[in-house]
Amino acid sequence: MSQNQEISKKEQYNLNKLQKRLRRNVGEAIADFNMIEEGDRIMVCLSGGKDSYTMLEILRNLQQSAPINFSLVAVNLDQKQPGFPEHVLPEYLEKLGVEYKIVEENTYGIVKEKIPEGKTTCSLCSRLRRGILYRTATELGATKIALGHHRDDILQTLFLNMFYGGKMKGMPPKLMSDDGKHIVIRPLAYCREKDIQRFADAKAFPIIPCNLCGSQPNLQRQVIADMLRDWDKRYPGRIETMFSAMQNVVPSHLCDTNLFDFKGITHGSEVVNGGDLAFDREEIPLQPAGWQPEEDENQLDELRLNVVEVKITRIAPDAQAYRATLMEAG
Repeated sequence: MSQNQEISKKEQYNLNKLQKRLRRNVGEAIADFNMIEEGDRIMVCLSGGKDSYTMLEILRNLQQSAPINFSLVAVNLDQKQPGFPEHVLPEYLEKLGVEYKIVEENTYGIVKEKIPEGKTTCSLCSRLRRGILYRTATELGATKIALGHHRDDILQTLFLNMFYGGKMKGMPPKLMSDDGKHIVIRPLAYCREKDIQRFADAKAFPIIPCNLCGSQPNLQRQVIADMLRDWDKRYPGRIETMFSAMQNVVPSHLCDTNLFDFKGITHGSEVVNGGDLAFDREEIPLQPAGWQPEEDENQLDELRLNVVEVKITRIAPDAQAYRATLMEAG
């Protein structure tokens, strides 16, 4: 057997393993949030990026083995951006045999007219796109609208809102539109971006870049994305832990009076589980919650070193103060 054949078999093995993980992540998200139900008609929003291609591929794969029946219709919004390759998605979807619809709306022209040069276009663009997609879902009789946002997008949104908006608010895996007519789902909510990128590379999807969005400098989201990417590299497992925290919220240990009745805490009131922990320093596990060692085993030593360094940094000021007190006493 030739070396090329060996490499090909190894690549196929890795691709199968990766697809299995993505299937599991998507399946868990669908189950946890009841995203897809019997008889649903899912409008899969396809932009031509790695995320939406992966979402369509995994949903098609799950459709073959799911215990319920649901249908898919892919929808692309052609926003009339200059140089947009109009033929790519129709050719790809025709080859797959997937039902699809291309919606043509010149939102690009509206955005360029309304937004001054140098300003970010994301807010207006997303509002226009959302309205068109809602209208299209109604026309197609879609019961759910599937978007391709993944776990990293959700975390980025959380930090954007904390850093710039003063809110602890992320991106919901499932939501109802303001008019109550549409349900939006994000099947990739549990999927890591690096897994999606590797899957898209292996499948060689015909990626279409968004020149309107991607070319804008100094986007706040890009700053946050770079920060999280740096954390993921330096502290393996931190991203998983932060996402796990979004699923384990303790309102009694935050400061939002709308979520917890702090004024109602009086002598004789109901005991709050874990309330005493407010006095204690919680033990932090060495291995972060949600960490997946199958990909990061070689980074374990670095992780241990970082944790030790953090503990030493925290202890050092107290030790110095104690030493100063002894010297003064002497």
